[in-house]
Amino acid sequence: MTSLVLHPTEVAQWHALVNEAQTACDQQLDEALESYLVFLLMRFADQPQLVERIMALDYIEATGGKSSAHCGKLRDMGDQCLLFSGLFPQLAERRLVKVSYYVNLGRSAYDQLAGLVDRKSEQLYASLARAFVAVMDVLHAIRTLNGNPALTVLQASELWADTGSRVAYATLRDHYQVEPFLPRSGFKYRD
Repeated sequence: MTSLVLHPTEVAQWHALVNEAQTACDQQLDEALESYLVFLLMRFADQPQLVERIMALDYIEATGGKSSAHCGKLRDMGDQCLLFSGLFPQLAERRLVKVSYYVNLGRSAYDQLAGLVDRKSEQLYASLARAFVAVMDVLHAIRTLNGNPALTVLQASELWADTGSRVAYATLRDHYQVEPFLPRSGFKYRD
């Protein structure tokens, strides 16, 4: 981000940031996902206690029910995993798990939620489950707008191998100055 541009409302400010990040990572979210991300960022902007969550325990509590409380817990679980994987990947490292742990947990939460809600919401949450990595990439791009890397080389390598993240791929390409490649599945090294 080269200059500070103020917008008339908080929503407009977040929307501009998300649009700038989408351009930076060459990722275009559809309108529903873009709006969801803007309001997600607004909702969690003032919640520093978010980083203290233990995702696995929250996930266990959130599954197994169809009540609105369970749906809310699943939504919060998916949202928190999206924020952790996109904005706070260093937390995974501190907790001795891969960033893709949060990706898989978040996808699963959104996918389960899609099966529990009304038809309109089902489409949104199913889309979030499918496009989780793309939305995470936009969040990574938000982190890089001020010039700081979103991922370490190791995180980028693991995340690209596990999820196909575009930002992780670009991080590796920029670091090594070559096009990275993944061996075909089933590739075996010979002695």
